[in-house]
Amino acid sequence: MSIEVANESGVAVDEVSLISVARFALDEMGINPLAELSVLLLDVEAMTELHVKWMGEDGPTDVMSFPMDELETARRPDEAGPGPALLGDIVLCPAVAAPQAASAGHALDDELHLLTVHGVLHLLGYDHAEPAEEREMFRLQNELLDRWRDRRAAQARRSRLADVDAAVLDAVGWTDSGADGPAVQGGGSGTAPGQAPGRG
Repeated sequence: MSIEVANESGVAVDEVSLISVARFALDEMGINPLAELSVLLLDVEAMTELHVKWMGEDGPTDVMSFPMDELETARRPDEAGPGPALLGDIVLCPAVAAPQAASAGHALDDELHLLTVHGVLHLLGYDHAEPAEEREMFRLQNELLDRWRDRRAAQARRSRLADVDAAVLDAVGWTDSGADGPAVQGGGSGTAPGQAPGRG
């Protein structure tokens, strides 16, 4: 799955995590792996222009979605026929998202992750115009975010444990002699006191 991020907002964001959360949401929703997605981050002025032009509403907004192939891209990977091309564009405005993040008590990146998943769901045909639609969309949005955060936290834990293991092994002088060979302890002769070292 190809996901491109273009940051024209003037605000530094974690683009790798935006790609990660978008890819996770699309995978969880069973989207064809050949689908392509674009994420664009804009400043307030550019977002306001888009909001007025396409939604007829004044002022900027936090996220907009522009589907390209509509629901054609939502086919499962095992369905027959050619794969989809461009899923669409998600447009984010960090300057609008920042006060929302502060109000919610979390970081800007957390708000942008939420908005990215929100945008993905819009591209897949979800909406929140009616109360029932809103409940369904926000339930799914929260579930996807929770699962992604859980997986990310588990990966971070595994990475920390691997770092600790490597540091401990390094501290005691253990080195890996290779894929097929045994681990070898260095930093000494390897002989008991009073024993002569072996030859080899």
